Amino acid sequence: MRNFKKSIFRLLMMITVVIITGSCKKDNTQKLTDLLYDLTVDGNEVTFKTVTTGISAYRWDFGDGSSSTEANPVHEYPGKGKYVTTLYATMNGKVVEASTVIRIAKTSPVKLDDNTLGDWDNVTANVLTAGPNGGIFRSAKFDYDGNYIYIFAEMNSKKANGDIFDFYIDADNSAATGLLSAYTDGGFDILLEGQLLTSGLDIFYHKGPQNSFTFDPQSISEAYTVGTITEAAGILKFEMRIARGKLKGLTGSGMRIGIMATKNDWSVTLGSIPDAGASAFLLDMSE
Repeated sequence: MRNFKKSIFRLLMMITVVIITGSCKKDNTQKLTDLLYDLTVDGNEVTFKTVTTGISAYRWDFGDGSSSTEANPVHEYPGKGKYVTTLYATMNGKVVEASTVIRIAKTSPVKLDDNTLGDWDNVTANVLTAGPNGGIFRSAKFDYDGNYIYIFAEMNSKKANGDIFDFYIDADNSAATGLLSAYTDGGFDILLEGQLLTSGLDIFYHKGPQNSFTFDPQSISEAYTVGTITEAAGILKFEMRIARGKLKGLTGSGMRIGIMATKNDWSVTLGSIPDAGASAFLLDMSE
């Protein structure tokens, strides 16, 4: 998967070519040439398809220092940004051109449907190592794109243990709203709670005074998805994603998060990342 929705744009550029015949200015005429091409954006990769016929030569300037002379090139842009792509096409002995602006959004290397956690090796920012009170937690990683927040966790546990997880999320990165407890530097608007790896999570929104542990249950389908889970030598690893558009406030420029684990009968707190009472982890999503 690329977990990114493909968008298709059609360009219609009206190019004016002036043809001069003879020496008399009154003989000047204008010919309008339609230069059309489609493009499909999939993550950082853009596929160009020429629609106009009768082109004898092509030169694409992709706007990032790269070019191509193919009729229908596929180009991988170096990363997030705005690029102006221009096609210079030779038609009837004349060169005409058409340009468009391509916006490449923040993408993630993480894929939940590839049956591996190897893609997390490419996530080198937003990495969190468990503190002295991390308990069964060893590390966590976070990433995001325009649609999802991705979470990876490594623990000393087993899937069969049915550990209960609590994901405290400050969706708007503001201490002025949400629960003022569990972790500092945040007001926690959303709580995801349950046996994530065996039976799933319940979704709650905070209500009432900020010092009150009061949450309203929500019925929201497809708000999260669990990906690959691995176990080896007592080490449990898993990945998941949260749909930004499904949970209130997650479409902003940043959030804070803390994750706690509890034994399946609620008898013992097993760990926390970051440490309980420490600052929640800030995931900057301002790109």
